[in-house]
Amino acid sequence: MVPCGVTLCGVADLYRTAAGHDLVRSWCIDQLDRWATPHDRTTIDTTAGETHLVSAGAGDLTVLYVPGTTLNAATSLTLVTTLAAAHRVVVADVPGQPGLSVGVRPTGNRLVAYGRWADEIVGHLRADRLILAGHSLGAAIALAAGTPGVAGLLLLDPAGLVRLRVSPSVLSATLPWLVRPTPARTARLLGHLHAPGWQPSATHIEWMTLAARHTRSTLAPPPLPASSLRRWQAVPRAVLSGEMDCFLPVGSLRTAVREQLATDLQVLLGAGHLTPEEQAEAIVEAVVPIAGPGAAHP
Repeated sequence: MVPCGVTLCGVADLYRTAAGHDLVRSWCIDQLDRWATPHDRTTIDTTAGETHLVSAGAGDLTVLYVPGTTLNAATSLTLVTTLAAAHRVVVADVPGQPGLSVGVRPTGNRLVAYGRWADEIVGHLRADRLILAGHSLGAAIALAAGTPGVAGLLLLDPAGLVRLRVSPSVLSATLPWLVRPTPARTARLLGHLHAPGWQPSATHIEWMTLAARHTRSTLAPPPLPASSLRRWQAVPRAVLSGEMDCFLPVGSLRTAVREQLATDLQVLLGAGHLTPEEQAEAIVEAVVPIAGPGAAHP
């Protein structure tokens, strides 16, 4: 997760060089090859370009998960492994974000284009019961999608509801990391994204350093129009965010969730902005009440 809003990159091409593109893809493939959970990988064509999907688990309920900025299926294995123990889970690498999907971002209104992209994946899966879940940028993409075919909505540390706050301390950790990324600078940045006392993994440090060296980050999306948000009030939904999220103050997010989505924010105590890594079990538990009967753990 890059601190969205720090860089002002409007370039459609994600990768700085072809060699960097190859290094990022190789890293992701290696992580998935090492993953002990049985899974399938496929690519589909969408209006946003070739999209890579990873599927794991089984069951009557499908969770379609959209990762946040700079993240993808290969960097989300903590959450995906936990979800796959209870449900079928499909992770879509976002086009224009580092991963195994196309490295070109949509032009024009990017969030509208990503919402249409999410609709296409929902249609492709043809699941009888589908929960659309997203983290940060992925949550904004979920909110921009249509409601048909979606039985429930799960938002984690969501962009798209309020403007993300970038504090001076986060900015001071981000700029050196962007200019000359090193493992030490990456660890310092991740220290802000995680809750205090949480030690970022060596794998996450390696990934974020690689991504900073070879890709261009993007702005956080602005809040979606109220009309787009309120249509989700007819769909079972849950919004979770870390108590110590450095981008999303609990007070302002709670108000937006109540006013726009007519539900209560679930605050995850002792968590930061990276709840999929810090609070995977709590996220899986949140699926059950919005999925309805039959969604309990097997």
